[in-house]
Amino acid sequence: MEHSASCRAFSTMTERFDCLTEAYTCFLMGTCPSRCVACVIFSGLVPGEDRESPRETSAELSCISLTLVEKMTFNLASRSLSPAVSSYCVRMLTVLFQDMDLMSLLVQQFQAEDQIVSHLAAKTVSTCVIYQLHTSGAVSPVWQQKCVQAFYISVPGPELDTCLWSLTEVLKRLLKGAHQEILWKLLAAFDSSLSALCSKFLSEERDKTMQCLVDLPSTSGRWGTTFCLLLDLLELLTACSVICGAGVCLESPRMTYIHSSALLRIISSSSEYFVKKRALLLLKRAVHQKAGEDLALGEVLLTGLKHKHFDSDMSVLSQSVLTAVAADWLHSVQVESSSFFGGTRSIRGEEGQKPDCVMLRAVSLLLLKSMELHIQTAGGTAGVDSATEVSGYLQSLWGFLRRCGVQLTENTHRCCWVSLLFGEQDDDMMEAAKALLSIFLHHRMCSGLDDFAVLEAACASGCNPHCHFLLLLQSISFDHSILLDFLISTETCFLEYFVRYLKYLRADWQGFTAACGRIRSLHFHLSLQQSLTASCAADTLKVTCKGESDRVKFSSCAQSEPVGRVSLAAGFHLVEYDSSDESDPENMEVSQDEPEALVCDKSTFSAFDVKQEISGPTVPIRQKQYEASEMGPHPGQVAWETLARAVVCMSELREVVTRLQTKKLFPYNPSSLLKLLAQVENCSKLSRLLHFNK
Repeated sequence: MEHSASCRAFSTMTERFDCLTEAYTCFLMGTCPSRCVACVIFSGLVPGEDRESPRETSAELSCISLTLVEKMTFNLASRSLSPAVSSYCVRMLTVLFQDMDLMSLLVQQFQAEDQIVSHLAAKTVSTCVIYQLHTSGAVSPVWQQKCVQAFYISVPGPELDTCLWSLTEVLKRLLKGAHQEILWKLLAAFDSSLSALCSKFLSEERDKTMQCLVDLPSTSGRWGTTFCLLLDLLELLTACSVICGAGVCLESPRMTYIHSSALLRIISSSSEYFVKKRALLLLKRAVHQKAGEDLALGEVLLTGLKHKHFDSDMSVLSQSVLTAVAADWLHSVQVESSSFFGGTRSIRGEEGQKPDCVMLRAVSLLLLKSMELHIQTAGGTAGVDSATEVSGYLQSLWGFLRRCGVQLTENTHRCCWVSLLFGEQDDDMMEAAKALLSIFLHHRMCSGLDDFAVLEAACASGCNPHCHFLLLLQSISFDHSILLDFLISTETCFLEYFVRYLKYLRADWQGFTAACGRIRSLHFHLSLQQSLTASCAADTLKVTCKGESDRVKFSSCAQSEPVGRVSLAAGFHLVEYDSSDESDPENMEVSQDEPEALVCDKSTFSAFDVKQEISGPTVPIRQKQYEASEMGPHPGQVAWETLARAVVCMSELREVVTRLQTKKLFPYNPSSLLKLLAQVENCSKLSRLLHFNK
């Protein structure tokens, strides 16, 4: 009776607006509304309730009604309300969902002509579904039936789009909370319908079954949107396989791997470019086990366990990629010009047209990681034929990059391509370096060549690990504190790569010395300028070569330093190690008995610091003594200088890690790492001793 009286009290549209607005204002202030709003909310969502009102006004009333329901449900789920307000919201939601069956009315709004109403309905339903899952542990049958029906029909349109978005939103919120049991129950409810949906969009016969839908005027414009929503859902399903761990026996979390061949065909087909790019990024994240990283799921995913199908799924994905590359898949991959927030554009002037580096990096990483997985699967049973096969894949990648405009114009050394392509993305560069290290070690084991020939072949293929490591050191100006940042950060795989490389380095010091002759010491001038272009306004760092006759010239492998790299080299670090309460007043990098050594102030960042750090680096006293007293004059002075700076960098890294470990400030046990660094220093000392004894 109370609700009926409330409905009769608000007969006009204005009175309903005022009632809902007052209730929403009360929730924002944390107070309880004075009147019941359940009937008003319901009447605002019933189609045709007030035929005399304009359509725009009716849509606005629907929007505020949906927003109010979502607000009440979300606040209840977050437990941020006072007891009185919580009790009021529980009463209103009980009336709406049990007495008035509001969920059926909400899912009908999925097909609303007004896209704002449709989206708000999906958002509200998703919040209500999550609240019901947390309170009762049950999946809403009305919502489930609506989505399952849309998935089985699989026709691109507003209804399917909204259902895909709603399920994706529910999974996203559950993943952030790592609710394993609830996730399992939800996936089980949709497993068969999702399998049917993916089979229709990603089947082997997709070109025949789906092309008809793409060609239809009513669906051609929506196909790209629907497919991207499906790709978003597939990424979350892939992340679910990590959260659910060993208990995964459903098919839906494995869809990305099962249909990897179809996704590769999507990338090389005539689909819209944004669809190609989204599919490629999905495969890249799947092969690197980083699905969901853009959704702030990184820490959650680190706690997951591998499910029983993990190895076979990764093998299927890697084999699909390698098979496609062998069938000239790379030749059909389209890469457009570089993009910015306004879209894509051609670069005027001498620079010409720049390729989309996101696509180039994704293709490169997808192939490199697939090769690494293939090598790990083959183990030590492969021989010369396998080494030749791997070399063929690298040559295909080289051809793809050259076709897309990646040219080493002034560079004659192919190992520089890693820095050129991945210099702006630390995480991608570390993944590429780790994969290339695995590929190199496999080639070294299977080729049957001696060490010198192996390194020469590696340089010809652009995968010499010594060159890659030296280029990394040069890009950070041999600053050991940046390596320390990488070791502590969980955003890259640098620790895994670094340990594997050090194990190889201690066994091939001669190869490292030879690489120092190829990768010469870098000296360049840094000019800081502000550039305002037609497309965007930004502060940019411009790097230009500065050749001086009395100094070591700029390496042929040098390229424009990425902004992030230069900033780090200039003294900006991820962690302020000197600011810890448990730290001594002394500087963590250089001890107080070396006052004249170069100390980079981490608390400030200026153009002068950058210029002084990069254009004419001051060599620390210890390094000067290292070069003057121990190295001595040598025809290959350039190579020895690079070698000395690399050794000093690793030595300083060992010292600072040792100090942090002693003070119990290091986040994990670095004993194995310190042992490897000490062994590398011993290799350097032994090499110098043998050199002077000649």
